[in-house]
Amino acid sequence: MSFMTYILIGAALMAIAVFLRERYVSFWAQKSNDYADGPIFDIRERFNGPIVCEGVIYGPTGRVASRFVADFEASWNGNVGTMKEVFHYDSGQVQHREWTLTLGNDGRIKAEAPDLVGAGSGQQQGSAVSLNYRIKLTEEAGGHALDVTDWMYLMSNGSIMNRSQFRKFGIKVAELVATMRPKDKAYAGE
Repeated sequence: MSFMTYILIGAALMAIAVFLRERYVSFWAQKSNDYADGPIFDIRERFNGPIVCEGVIYGPTGRVASRFVADFEASWNGNVGTMKEVFHYDSGQVQHREWTLTLGNDGRIKAEAPDLVGAGSGQQQGSAVSLNYRIKLTEEAGGHALDVTDWMYLMSNGSIMNRSQFRKFGIKVAELVATMRPKDKAYAGE
């Protein structure tokens, strides 16, 4: 075998190792039933009324690429909810999104929004909610379609901690960390 063949085999093995690590030992390895114990995160209760969301988006190098504060307004009619979001980014850009969330009796979630490619799916179980969807970025943000995995965790003070990863071709290109809490609650969750 030539030197180049060894290099290609080595690169392929490294790619497989990274994929397996990501899939089985890191963020992707979480399952909804990991969070079956603890307080119950019912999205109809927690995503209801005015909500404030504050967060950061990390780029592919791990550095903060953007900061935002968002106002959400959510309401439910039975198991179908609407959540309107208005994001204010540190760049001055304002982004609007409106979700339709349908909650099944088994805790499964169907998520729809105009900038999603198809419908997203998720699960609420115990103290966590997961969502998976494909989002189409605005043209200003490159116009790419990214695969997103959201994990939201109910905290003891009632606020929600959100961690999301954005991937293109299976490679992490961004990560989001944010908090969500009812807008009328004090900052410390009081």
